[in-house]
Amino acid sequence: MSRADRSLIVPSLLTFIAFAILMSLGFWQVERLHWKEALVARIEARIHGEPQPVPPASQWAQMRAEDYDYQRVRVEGRLDAEREALIFRGVGKTNDKAAAQPGFWVMTPLLLDDGSSILLNRGFVPLDKKDPASRPDPAKGQRVTIIGLLRAPEERSLFTPTDDAAKGQWYTRDPRAIATSLNLPQPAPFSIDEERHAASAGSPAGGATVFDIPNNHLSYAGTWFGLAATLLVIFAAFVMRRRRG
Repeated sequence: MSRADRSLIVPSLLTFIAFAILMSLGFWQVERLHWKEALVARIEARIHGEPQPVPPASQWAQMRAEDYDYQRVRVEGRLDAEREALIFRGVGKTNDKAAAQPGFWVMTPLLLDDGSSILLNRGFVPLDKKDPASRPDPAKGQRVTIIGLLRAPEERSLFTPTDDAAKGQWYTRDPRAIATSLNLPQPAPFSIDEERHAASAGSPAGGATVFDIPNNHLSYAGTWFGLAATLLVIFAAFVMRRRRG
């Protein structure tokens, strides 16, 4: 083995390790791509499926978010006219195209016949409709049949402000915390996004679900594979230059 070849042992080993890492990251993103495509397909099937009965309260403790999130359901109950929670939504966080401004999701308790309760997301209202008196809703206090989507608790990011139950300032859809602050009986660990419906002037009209699941895994995989290929080209040029030298 020539002196030049011996000098390439360490760079070759390092290049092989780096190449293996980059390729493994690329294949991992391909696996994530298949997982995300299956997830999106499952959610779309739930959203467009026939509404199912809401599981009984006896099953709520065993329910997993991935098994019910976005499931289309039908439920009957009475809208609690006295209790309400508002969750702040910034611009771009609502499906209501007419509401290109900050506002709130209106969360109203739905009291079921068995004594349990579910928080119902009735839809979006702008900032000037924060006061319930400014948006009279004839359905409140009445027995209603709701069709909507089961929603899991909303995840908090590093930039999400802290909820303040004492002041009624909510920034995340946290059914348990909101239900506790409203003193609701037997609250569900999930909420329901009501489907869009006709509403009185100024009141929420449902349809608040934002179905936006990013799927950038293909581009991520291409990036890792591209870096792996670039590494080989650079290493090949390095080897040729070293041998010529």
